Amino acid sequence: MGIQTSLDALSGAPRIVEAMRLADELAFEASREPGLRTLRVLTSALHGDDDLAAIAATHGLGQIVDDDADRALTALLSHDRGFLREHAAWVLGARIPHADAVGRLMGMVVEGGFGGMIAQRSLEQWANTAPDQIAVGLEGALLGVDDPDARYRLVETLGLIQGDGPDRRLITAARDAGEHPQVRTAAIAALGQRRGDDRVSRLLDDLLRDDDPVIVDVARLGLIDLAAGPIRTRTAGGPLTVAQLFLHADVDARLSAAGSGDNGGVATLLVRLGDALIDGSQAPEHGEPDDGASRVGRVLTLSRGSVSEAIESVADIAAHAAGHRYGRIPLLTPTVSSAAAWPQRVAARRGIRRVLRAAGSVDLLHLRMAEVGSLAASDVARELDIPVVFTVAPDPHAVIESMDSAGSLTRSTFGAADEREHFWFRARLVQRLASNANHTVLFPRPELRRDMRALVGIDIDARPERHTIVPEGIDLRVVDRAVQEARDHADGAAPGPALAELRDLVEALPAERRHLPLLVSVGRFHRVKGMAAIVSAWQGSPAAERANLLLIGGNLRHPSADEREQIDAIEAVVPAARHRDAGLLLPGHRPNDTVARWVAAARIGLPGLSAGNGVYVCGSVKEEFGIALLEAMATGLFVVAPDGGGPATYVENGVTGFLTRTWDQAALTTAVERALTAAAAESSEERSLRSRTVVETSFTIQAMATALRRVYDGVRRESIDFEWPVTVA
Repeated sequence: MGIQTSLDALSGAPRIVEAMRLADELAFEASREPGLRTLRVLTSALHGDDDLAAIAATHGLGQIVDDDADRALTALLSHDRGFLREHAAWVLGARIPHADAVGRLMGMVVEGGFGGMIAQRSLEQWANTAPDQIAVGLEGALLGVDDPDARYRLVETLGLIQGDGPDRRLITAARDAGEHPQVRTAAIAALGQRRGDDRVSRLLDDLLRDDDPVIVDVARLGLIDLAAGPIRTRTAGGPLTVAQLFLHADVDARLSAAGSGDNGGVATLLVRLGDALIDGSQAPEHGEPDDGASRVGRVLTLSRGSVSEAIESVADIAAHAAGHRYGRIPLLTPTVSSAAAWPQRVAARRGIRRVLRAAGSVDLLHLRMAEVGSLAASDVARELDIPVVFTVAPDPHAVIESMDSAGSLTRSTFGAADEREHFWFRARLVQRLASNANHTVLFPRPELRRDMRALVGIDIDARPERHTIVPEGIDLRVVDRAVQEARDHADGAAPGPALAELRDLVEALPAERRHLPLLVSVGRFHRVKGMAAIVSAWQGSPAAERANLLLIGGNLRHPSADEREQIDAIEAVVPAARHRDAGLLLPGHRPNDTVARWVAAARIGLPGLSAGNGVYVCGSVKEEFGIALLEAMATGLFVVAPDGGGPATYVENGVTGFLTRTWDQAALTTAVERALTAAAAESSEERSLRSRTVVETSFTIQAMATALRRVYDGVRRESIDFEWPVTVA
């Protein structure tokens, strides 16, 4: 095609996702025809207002192996546009070390954030071939940095380099009582990876008597790491051990904080799924389950936790060869949103490795989502030779597509958005995880094959045996208990604690609003989930006079940055002082069982207060499947849902709900109004039973567990049958 023609095609692509895909063609042309002209064409694309072309050109430069390309990329590390600095740091990691870039990469580590993670990752790669140069540079950088956060990052990076020099510096930092405790924890955590050095084990033993309890706990973790044995994989038979990961939630078996921070549908799903995998695959009295697939004997659900929780979970997992166990990953730095958690990559990787080693034997690791947990876990899986199943979804591709369609993301604004949301890195991570996985799982979509090819670049039909479509599912028992309790209350029974709390919320509204039905939504307070968009759609239309709005989710007392952004956007529409008068109920997050009862009350009503026949609305910019939507439909609620992704495969438009362009404010408003009208007109249970039947037939957690168990068994059988071409020590 030629470098200029390739760049012209990318620059002229009508859609952003298409341009991102064409960047691979540009990189290929750069590698095929390196030289002065190619270098000139690519460097010219770095200027101007087309951020997509500038990013693609940066990655194209990475394919040119010469000093001029090195100098161009190194210069970008000092560019005034942050997104170009990040992409240059990313590209440099795949090249041979370049002396002029080392100091600038270390400067990015000091600065922190996503760019600091990318720079640290590149320095780690360079340390494989130039460990002394990187180690000396880091030690020099530490001499001029006093900020504890920055020193933590530098020491953590030093801990990724092998050698006597780094060992000595880490030991000094770990034992130095005058060093900031946070910096000491970075050194201690790194020492836990230095096996075979008596100095390290003696120091960690000594630190068990330190005055700081955090230092003591981190030292204990270090000793656990030093003592960890090898992991055994590819067992020939017996029950499966499956590990699943969602790093950005404090996942607990009681599901006590649904909708808080990142504790959304994925956290709920993993608890229900882990239980269903164990319960649903109990072997008959003789032999394996009827379908011939091995049963699942142990599920390890990994999520974040404190250092002390991590110690307890390691002991628990090591002691139990069966059941649903929870492993905690201590990230050592304050909890942040998933978008800001990339700098926790190293701590996540060590924590995941620790839990998997404690398990003794792990048959496979199931990853979901393109985030730092999956990035870290994929490294561990490769290191420990654990097969990987990856659930592929067009994320962030679907978000980019929606924002592109809405006009809120353009070529000239893409760089700033990418610096904030890391779209390019996440898109490439999805491709990498999918291509390296032993098997991929996909959600149903109306045009699945087209979307995966157009958005993600995956051709399912090329190797169909590598892909399985598995819908998500819900536990109908939870829904049924909630509906029954709501019906009993409607028939005169006293409300339980959950319904009593909801009654108190509604009773606080003005008298003229108490008879209205509830428009309800459940989920995280994040811009992708569209909570503020729902408020705007409701408040800016007659719907505000026809229903009260109940949004369940968010940590309102101590909101994260994402939650604060949504709260501020909501208050811009309805000021906090007017919430009650307007009929807006924001109770924050609640336990999953409480949420189920409140959703059931929206369907059945609260006697003397709320009318029944409410509506559930999902305002997500994109929804890969929609656990909360399925729960609402199983409850019998009429729903409003996005017109793409998973919901479009199970919401019967105009019958069980309305599908709409949720990113389009006017379209969402119209859909909400139509849904309230349709629900109010219902005079029988026919439609509600139809919604319930859809879920019961195809979308239960038990059906999901059965389908995945077959996938897991197939992956293990294939891994066992694989013969190594060489002997591995």
